[in-house]
Amino acid sequence: MVHRPDTLEHAPLGRDSAYPEQYDAGLLYPIPRAANRAPLGIEENALPFVGEDEWHAFEVSWLNGRGKPVVAVARFRLPASSPQLIESKSWKLYLNSLNQTRFVSQAEVEAILVRDLSGAAGAPVSVELLPVDDEALAPRRLPGECLDDLDIEVSHYTPSAEHLTTHDDIVEETLHSHLLKSNCPVTGQPDWGSVLIRYKGPKLDREGLLRYLIGYRQHQDFHEHCVEHIFTDVMQQAKPEELLVLARYVRRGGLDISPWRATPGLTPPSPLRLARQ
Repeated sequence: MVHRPDTLEHAPLGRDSAYPEQYDAGLLYPIPRAANRAPLGIEENALPFVGEDEWHAFEVSWLNGRGKPVVAVARFRLPASSPQLIESKSWKLYLNSLNQTRFVSQAEVEAILVRDLSGAAGAPVSVELLPVDDEALAPRRLPGECLDDLDIEVSHYTPSAEHLTTHDDIVEETLHSHLLKSNCPVTGQPDWGSVLIRYKGPKLDREGLLRYLIGYRQHQDFHEHCVEHIFTDVMQQAKPEELLVLARYVRRGGLDISPWRATPGLTPPSPLRLARQ
């Protein structure tokens, strides 16, 4: 049985945890998205974007019917429209509960993962179990132009939409930076990542955009909400006709997460994993 949606007060993140020996769907801990979206003016029944939270899990294993271990890399896609996200440590504990449990087939494991994760998220979650040497897992580079060589001075490390200014030119371009860093809202641990912004509209001032992205360096929030914050600020300040914001966060505890949010009609390049993931 999956926990009911709750606040972070009772989440396993930041607490000592015993690693389970047998499969337990009740380890999953959903967190409602609404509380973090409300300060951004995002209403649950009128989302200003489409998108997904893509997770990769590199520590997935179970026993086959004869007790022999099977290992895989799992790719999960959680829709941005789901009312809940799933707290990362609870997800890891849940996956570890498979380690000493026997399953008849990989198809059975996939079906159980789909059922449990969809129940926790409140919306259908897609699951792929890939061989650990699958070519789809090979690292790639982010498309577009990198902002990181801009020689700028930075003195503030909290996000400020005032840095997002535009020029008169109307452009269609893809920009990215590897300088994204935010902090876990519970443990304070750093979350490192890369961010891609693809848009069509008034040309963003690149130095201002880089200052804005660096501004997340001391910001505490979940990966998913940081991406929604960036999307909302760029839409409000620059008013682009089209916008895609994608973050690829560095793996921690065997899990990485890559949320993306976009205006309808835009989708990210996929599959896309970076060397740091």
